[in-house]
Amino acid sequence: MSLPAGIERREIDGRERLATRGTPVYGEPVEDGWRAWDPTRSKLGAMLETGMDPGVPDEPTVLYLGAASGTTVSHVADFSGPTYAVEFAPRPVRDLVGVAEDRKNLFPLLKDARKPETYAHVVERDVDAVIQDVATRGQADVALRNREFLADEGRLLAAIKARSEDVTRDPEDVFPDVLDRLSKGYEILETERMEPYHEDHLAVVARSR
Repeated sequence: MSLPAGIERREIDGRERLATRGTPVYGEPVEDGWRAWDPTRSKLGAMLETGMDPGVPDEPTVLYLGAASGTTVSHVADFSGPTYAVEFAPRPVRDLVGVAEDRKNLFPLLKDARKPETYAHVVERDVDAVIQDVATRGQADVALRNREFLADEGRLLAAIKARSEDVTRDPEDVFPDVLDRLSKGYEILETERMEPYHEDHLAVVARSR
């Protein structure tokens, strides 16, 4: 797996960790300016720890769906170009705005990822990556609706949460249904369960059809 420039494995606090260079955000260990990227607090961090290939270029343009208070998207903005961070809940967005103060390439958007038409006038087309971490039913539909922003060779990097789709069903039954729906607009390149970092989650790397 090749990591984009700006993500490295560094020895921090006596052990090798994924890390990016930037201002600390959530109390993570820092050494020589490198911030440890905690995979237990970041779905994308967990994807990289499992060895999945994100398939994105150096300094990618990113649309991040489900940015919350900025834990993961802060790392993304450390190594990316323009990074559009969509979050629908006002309270986390206040924290996200604070994170963006130290990252001039990070653009918080108080919007609903299920309604891309509300931010289509802001987000540029042909982004290199759509990163998705939304805890809602219909996660495949969110990805399909936001496919319009993705470049031809861009990547969808999605964390699918089974319990958000249907808390009553076994995750092993939920994931195939989500992937089948995703395949209506994406070619699935790689999937990986996210244990031990995140229970009942499936990581997906895909590209637009």
